[in-house]
Amino acid sequence: MTLRDDGRHKALVTAPFRGEGLETLQELAEVVYDPWIEQEPIRLYNSEQLAERIQAEDADIVIVESDSVKGPVLELPLVAIGSCRGDPNNVDIPAATQRGIPVLRAPGRNADAVAELTVALLFAVNRRVVAADRDVREGQTYRDGTIPYQRFRAWELSGQTAGLIGLGAVGRATKWRLEGLGMRVIAYDPYSPDATHSLDDLLAEADVVSMHAIVTPETEGMIGAEQFARMKDGAVFVNTARAMMHDTDALVAALQSGHLGGAGLDHFIGEFIAPDHPLCSMSNVVLTPHIGGATYDTEANHSRLIADDLRRLLDGERPQHICNPEVLERATTRGA
Repeated sequence: MTLRDDGRHKALVTAPFRGEGLETLQELAEVVYDPWIEQEPIRLYNSEQLAERIQAEDADIVIVESDSVKGPVLELPLVAIGSCRGDPNNVDIPAATQRGIPVLRAPGRNADAVAELTVALLFAVNRRVVAADRDVREGQTYRDGTIPYQRFRAWELSGQTAGLIGLGAVGRATKWRLEGLGMRVIAYDPYSPDATHSLDDLLAEADVVSMHAIVTPETEGMIGAEQFARMKDGAVFVNTARAMMHDTDALVAALQSGHLGGAGLDHFIGEFIAPDHPLCSMSNVVLTPHIGGATYDTEANHSRLIADDLRRLLDGERPQHICNPEVLERATTRGA
């Protein structure tokens, strides 16, 4: 690895970084720490702005979460790029590979965080926590002459069947949590040997259907009117993955008809839903604004994963989570 004139690497970090990972990074390089998440109003660099900042700091390592790493950034003499995401879609990886720049990523960084929110949404929907909270705040404990036990009775989750669509890091983290609640958990995932159900069988059998796949051409729009119709009467639908995987209009129709018992959603197309959208007026629907991974632990996890792999890279070892390992082989060949 090529060092700067002063013999020390310099890292520009625009991602939130904390814990052991930050300490490791400070051992490896001089650190300029300016995370996007602490800026008000929010600041996200495009590639031109990021390239200017890297040059201004004389950095040879850049670690980002949401900034764009393309074009002019990849024309700079960078030692490494760290993208604090499981899927570093903010980085032009083919271009980085062509330039011989290793790109590091952080798979599974938010698995526990998203799994926890999945459980939270499920409880909130099943026990109608938001509606009950509203009644208390509005002084309507005895709304319309009824008592809470009349309005908020529910079946317990223990003993019910949860169907997970996707059994990657988040799916697995959700699975053991739901099993700990006494639920039977089944899964559909054509890429996991531990998932033994077909999609149709899962939809017909599950009392709760929870999305944990990633968006690909084969998963986009995979849950539509036909799939909602296959679900059990009164089933709960939870999506803490991505909104592109279900048909929102079909979901609304299934809820309005009474076929589905409720829904919990952490994602919307464009991550925005209009206040007058039908979902917003449904008391059996709980909506959160893409906060599944919003924990300090997620930041600590991606910091450790990126910093540990950067240490391996600088020590001449193979990083565990490198997007383009061919650049290492190319460097070895040149060195030989």
